[in-house]
Amino acid sequence: MKKSSLKRIDEYEWEIPRTDDMNVPCRVFATEELIEEMDEKVREQLTNVACLPGIQTASLGMPDAHWGYGFPIGGVAAFDPDEEGIISMGGVGFDIACGVRTLKTGLTREEVEPKVRELVDSLFRTVPAGLGSTGEIKLKGYEIDEVLRGGAVWAVDRGYGIKEDLEYTEERGMMQGADPGNVSDHAKKREAKQVGTLGSGNHYLEVQYVCEVYDRVAAEVMGVEENDILVAIHCGSRGLGHQIGTDYLKNLGSAASRYGINLKDRELASAPIKSKEGQKYLTAMYAGINCALANRQVIGHMVRQVFDKVLPQATVEMIYDVSHNTCKVEEHLVNGKKKKLYVHRKGATRAFGPGRPEIPKKYAEIGQPVLIGGTMGTCSFIMVGTESGTERAFGSACHGAGRAMSRKKAKGIWRGDKLVKELEHNGILIRAHSYPGVAEEAPGAYKDVVKVVDAVHKADLARKVAMLKPLGCIKG
Repeated sequence: MKKSSLKRIDEYEWEIPRTDDMNVPCRVFATEELIEEMDEKVREQLTNVACLPGIQTASLGMPDAHWGYGFPIGGVAAFDPDEEGIISMGGVGFDIACGVRTLKTGLTREEVEPKVRELVDSLFRTVPAGLGSTGEIKLKGYEIDEVLRGGAVWAVDRGYGIKEDLEYTEERGMMQGADPGNVSDHAKKREAKQVGTLGSGNHYLEVQYVCEVYDRVAAEVMGVEENDILVAIHCGSRGLGHQIGTDYLKNLGSAASRYGINLKDRELASAPIKSKEGQKYLTAMYAGINCALANRQVIGHMVRQVFDKVLPQATVEMIYDVSHNTCKVEEHLVNGKKKKLYVHRKGATRAFGPGRPEIPKKYAEIGQPVLIGGTMGTCSFIMVGTESGTERAFGSACHGAGRAMSRKKAKGIWRGDKLVKELEHNGILIRAHSYPGVAEEAPGAYKDVVKVVDAVHKADLARKVAMLKPLGCIKG
């Protein structure tokens, strides 16, 4: 992105000034280097979002922003229903509620390394992964509706995990207001065998160790310190979420025409929040959120089963579970006035600062844990939300490193089998169902996650707590 056309607010915040068609300006949080790495499509997409009716304050881009469907990935926008605000499928994406769950094990790197190969192989055999993968749970029609209403609560009620898990899951494990009646039969059919599966693409299950702690107070509250072993699960709502997106892309596109919404890009398919079409999408998307929460809850249960077998001295407990593809109703201050807004986060993590009622009591004084996935060859981060980020970015931060190139281009540069050998030479065990899939996810295909997270930290959107490095990674 050409920085010469941006107005620099400070070292880590830039503005795309408002023009005639835009209802608000755009704000991008990034260093100069990261701005220059972003393609011009990010500017175009942020600007298109700024033209949507009812948008509040600014169309926002996170440091990992890159081209996406409708909204950029790493895009955030909030809409007021009382000012003709809209809800957009393109502002959530196809993988509804894709997110990260991080668990601590009570074990250290020294305790796990002698058995890490057995641990990673057992996780690979136990947790289904790969394109179209299915699990052992087979659901009948009414049971699918129960998952879509109950989310992680449904899973815990059936023995997949413990009640304490729910306290540390966004929305306490269940998104209220979901309506399975607004989800198509085809979407439900795709869900019938996919609860408890990772899927493919950038989804993973990773065994990690804490290599550096930046904020000892927050780390102590979370119960982590250097060399602790953690497990991260990154996945979403699988085929059901994708089908909801596909179904409503057409419905909301037609609705936009009927309501006279001028879309700069058809991928921004939108309807007024208060309209029948908008409410149908909202409640179907909430069902998709519950699908993803149930999915990560069941996988977390499988992780516990594997540790019980391979390292029975482990105590696997939740740190947090947070999604990064959602639209939720939240209270925020706009020009000093409290408003209930529909906050779209597309490839952006909710990052509430201290004192927000939505976060667990345990984290009330440090802020909400923000889980940032890197790549299988580099590192990931735990951060916490800040008051500044809550005020300036509707409580949002980046979600990962952000792609630096397309999957097709990555497959033309790297070979999956060679990458697996190279990473094992560096002490990282990769288990994957597809070598082309590994090539697509090559660490070099992504931006430098350290630079992205540093930009978030220095912009004061969220604060670094710990850096995590992989010992083993399960890929689809």
